[in-house]
Amino acid sequence: METSGGEYNFPEGEILLFDKPYGWTSFDLVGKVRNFLTRELKLKSLKVGHAGTLDPLATGLMILCTGKATKKVESLQAEEKEYVGTLKLGATTPSFDMETDEDSLYPAEHITQEKLTETLVKFTGTFDQLPPVFSAVKINGKRAYEHARAGRKPVLTPKTVTISEMELLSFEMPYATLRIVCSKGTYIRRALVRDIGKDLHSGAYLTALRRTRSGNFFVEKALTFEQFRDKLASATQK
Repeated sequence: METSGGEYNFPEGEILLFDKPYGWTSFDLVGKVRNFLTRELKLKSLKVGHAGTLDPLATGLMILCTGKATKKVESLQAEEKEYVGTLKLGATTPSFDMETDEDSLYPAEHITQEKLTETLVKFTGTFDQLPPVFSAVKINGKRAYEHARAGRKPVLTPKTVTISEMELLSFEMPYATLRIVCSKGTYIRRALVRDIGKDLHSGAYLTALRRTRSGNFFVEKALTFEQFRDKLASATQK
């Protein structure tokens, strides 16, 4: 049985770089890749795992491992990550992103580029971060976001994270775009931005987030699912 496609041997193990689109969950991408590979290569089953979740409203680099390479997921997931995110100042949403509508407005006239830069410096380094209620942290056997969506307020424990770099790429009120280099497990979308807003005596939420790097893997080398599908289909027909 042919289990490889051109340059690939999926059961033996491949590390694949994908550019996840807006709106897809991480499981959507894994499922589409697994279903396509098993169908295209006529396999009964194939292990496929990912090294780091991206929220549906985030885009960018996702590392997928197949076959025996799934043993590398944990070590790959532990690597440093880089993101580019845009936040809106002067407002919040319950989820601190665009999954939910704005629920509160705050004064923002006092926020200058200098003040924002000073705040970013405060959040560079190693510190304890309180996970957001809309997170995948497990509490009593359920994810925190499941409790939150059911109207319950889960009790969360701070976790230690490291943000090694935070660069202001652009600033035009009420929007600011940041480049962030951080450790595994850092909550950017719903914790870092929340805390930045509080430190500015205002509010903030993310309008866009893109993972650009994980360890030594860069999104520029990644393929969309459609590009990967076409590339493999072409290879198997040769």
